[in-house]
Amino acid sequence: MIQAAEQLGPQIGIAAACDKLGVPRSSLYRARQPKAPAQPRPTPTRALTSEERTEVRQVLNSERFQDSAPRQVYATLLDDDQLYLCHWRTMYRILKEHQEVHERRHQRQHPPVDKPVLLATAPKQVWSWDITQLPGPAKGICFYLYVIIDIFSRYVPGWLLADHEAASLAETLMTDTCAKQGILPRQLTLHADRGGPMRAKTVAQLLADLQVTKTHTRPYTPDDNPYSEAHFKTMKYRPDFPDRFASMSAAHQWARPFFEWYNHEHRHSGLALLTPAMVHYGLVEQIQAQRQQILQAAYEAHPERFVRGQPTLPQLPNEVWINKPESDLTITQNSQ
Repeated sequence: MIQAAEQLGPQIGIAAACDKLGVPRSSLYRARQPKAPAQPRPTPTRALTSEERTEVRQVLNSERFQDSAPRQVYATLLDDDQLYLCHWRTMYRILKEHQEVHERRHQRQHPPVDKPVLLATAPKQVWSWDITQLPGPAKGICFYLYVIIDIFSRYVPGWLLADHEAASLAETLMTDTCAKQGILPRQLTLHADRGGPMRAKTVAQLLADLQVTKTHTRPYTPDDNPYSEAHFKTMKYRPDFPDRFASMSAAHQWARPFFEWYNHEHRHSGLALLTPAMVHYGLVEQIQAQRQQILQAAYEAHPERFVRGQPTLPQLPNEVWINKPESDLTITQNSQ
């Protein structure tokens, strides 16, 4: 705007140009003045000499302190050597001058954990399991609910309620559930987070004996186990989920009808409004044909009520992913 006022000034006058453009005249006059070159900042008399700064840098990068933060070096020199070189803030400034401000501590390097990529195109291909806490009769007391869910059908083939977490309980649940569902060798992948029972050696050995592939989520990544997390949310947002369970027996009495409802009555929005049991036990075509027949009859009776034409049913997804890849270059398919 100041430049525009300069160009318009010779035509209508500086005052009128500034008034028209909303530019203070003082700003225009200030911009006309030549800028003085920036003066270098004078070195304070209390500053370290170049020799002292070199000594500080050598101490910081010495074998003794090369993996220590400047604050640690500062305190160590005071305590062990009764030596004061400079303040630790000055140490940081000296390191910054040489682009040496970075993580100096010698720390263990954890190898990167690969993202789990799992695909299910039918039931009994990929199961996810997890443990959630149910509030007990008093603060600090809880019950542990172990749940296995089929990610394709969202069916819960097995669950177990206990007063503690233990790998032995997980083994019992997995053995019984695989036997009840007739899981064949190398048919199933079992996915879990990185909790203690999930990573127990005895559980890993059991899965190896059953020839079940195991995968785990990445550390601190709950999105890697979305189906178990979503199932627990559905459970805990039920209107009859209590604030506390008075006893283990009370928790059992609530859990049994919940899983019966979830498997056989809950029309799942992710399953074309089918129940998990319908999908898990291969009743999709029969139920969809029956639904389509009813809709067709309603359409033929009152076609004017279907403004978008002949009604169609939502379709069941053909595949379900955990961490679907953005490209199809690498696909891990877990099929029977």
